Amino acid sequence: MIMKIENFYQEDLHFRELVQQYLPENLFAWADKELHEFGQLCAGEIDERATHTDREGQPRLIKYNRFGEDVSEIWVNEGYKKTVQQTYNKGIVGYIYKEIPELGTMGNYVYSFAQGYLLSQSEPGFYCPVTLTMATAYLLEHYADKDVKDRFLPHVLSTGEIELYEGATFLTERQGGSDVGANVVKAIKEGNEYRLYGEKYFASNSGMCGVTMVLARMENSQPGTKGLSLFAVPWRNEDGSDKLNGIQIRRLKDKLGVRAVPSAEIEFNGAKAYLVGDPSKGIHYMMEALNLSRVCNAVASIGIMRRAYVEGRNYAFHREAFGQKLSDYPMVKDTLTKLAVKQEVETSAVFYLVDLFDRVTNGQASDQQKVMTRLLIALLKKESAEQAIHFCHEAIELHGGNGYIEDFVLPRLLRDAQVLTVWEGTANILGLEILRLMKKFQVHQIFIEQMNTEVDNVLPECDELAHPIKLAIQKLEELTSFVVNASEETQTFHSKKIAELMVRIFESVISLKDIRNSNSRKRAVAEVFIRQTWEEDAWKDEEMKTVKYFDLIVSRIGQ
Repeated sequence: MIMKIENFYQEDLHFRELVQQYLPENLFAWADKELHEFGQLCAGEIDERATHTDREGQPRLIKYNRFGEDVSEIWVNEGYKKTVQQTYNKGIVGYIYKEIPELGTMGNYVYSFAQGYLLSQSEPGFYCPVTLTMATAYLLEHYADKDVKDRFLPHVLSTGEIELYEGATFLTERQGGSDVGANVVKAIKEGNEYRLYGEKYFASNSGMCGVTMVLARMENSQPGTKGLSLFAVPWRNEDGSDKLNGIQIRRLKDKLGVRAVPSAEIEFNGAKAYLVGDPSKGIHYMMEALNLSRVCNAVASIGIMRRAYVEGRNYAFHREAFGQKLSDYPMVKDTLTKLAVKQEVETSAVFYLVDLFDRVTNGQASDQQKVMTRLLIALLKKESAEQAIHFCHEAIELHGGNGYIEDFVLPRLLRDAQVLTVWEGTANILGLEILRLMKKFQVHQIFIEQMNTEVDNVLPECDELAHPIKLAIQKLEELTSFVVNASEETQTFHSKKIAELMVRIFESVISLKDIRNSNSRKRAVAEVFIRQTWEEDAWKDEEMKTVKYFDLIVSRIGQ
């Protein structure tokens, strides 16, 4: 019998250590119990519902009613609705901004993203609407005036006490895509109100959201991104009629994965809209929300990595081939150890970022920390998304033919993982973001200085392990010095190379930081990670440390 995962939180000892590390003591005492309950829920009934939604219960568009009237309603199954209720009632969005009743203090992003990590192991598709709701809450809280905030924010932050308004952010138009400056949806002022006209081409959480944040162009505005303003648009009329607010759904997208979330092409035909903030700063506001979404994307990626690894590990301990368990074979031990190490270090890196992001949003970070946060968001979003796909591939291969069968979770994980490299910016877009940070803030110099300091802080205890990192930092210094003085074509060509070198350095430093005040297992994790990351002759591995440390790292024997 293959070992069933009963509780995503209880089994993940490294993750539990991170939660305790980053949460204040009083908040952790409460959150630890909540995350135990949520981890069991995600591994149990939420996971079962996710399978049903993906296979038989996908969202459907009900375009017309029996009288032939366009109602543009989205049907979702009852199980999905139950997941919505349970997840939001746990405060995954609400407790970022309001008090936890049992504590009398607010939660934070660390707690929210801890929930997101667990949720993404069973239902990464639904974590997309949660992400959109988090972004909506962020924009309303930070930039809406009192009237607009009072109108929508209590509903967006609901934990069951009032009607929930899920959120959405509508950016993409047919002619634009990543080129948001090409957007043409119009905002026409009619008396004291604004009305929106035009179409959005990839509008996720359509039909489920109570309010959506929309970029639109006011009359006589500037061309390009500077002419875009941000609006809060209720999905339904506010007259109690329950009719749609000048919105029609053209069709639902037939997506490869994340089938739980209804993504649509929609038309605004005079939708009532509320201006949010300075009309000249809409794109600035939305880019801040986009960075939040990129952190969510990285959290979803490490959640998928964890689930794929655990599924592969459990199957290897169960499956027999040629008279032995798969887990007895050195090549399988090598694969599982490498997966365990990468996922653990990547999780540490992402939650280091989450803690930093929390401090930035609370106004507790320096200017340098703000710039580093933007850099790490781009680096880790790119790396974790690519690794999520890799982990699914490796887990499928460990399962053999069974890994390709929809009875197992891995095909769905792979389909859901694939979108994470696209949503919130492809690798190319993220490479351009890093170039912008280099030109505007000299972020490469800030990064190099901080990494050198971090490496020095772990010496001499980790001298041997730190040596290849120091060499890599020197290579990064040479590469960035060359690139900043090169032509634009040369800069864009090397942008992803810079990103890849930076993230390898950063995660290597994180692996060394995890050793401090810890046990022999953490050192073994760092040894394997450093070797597979930097040693050019790692293919000629006479020590076979991945096999040597298999019991310690994967089975946790002798820890």
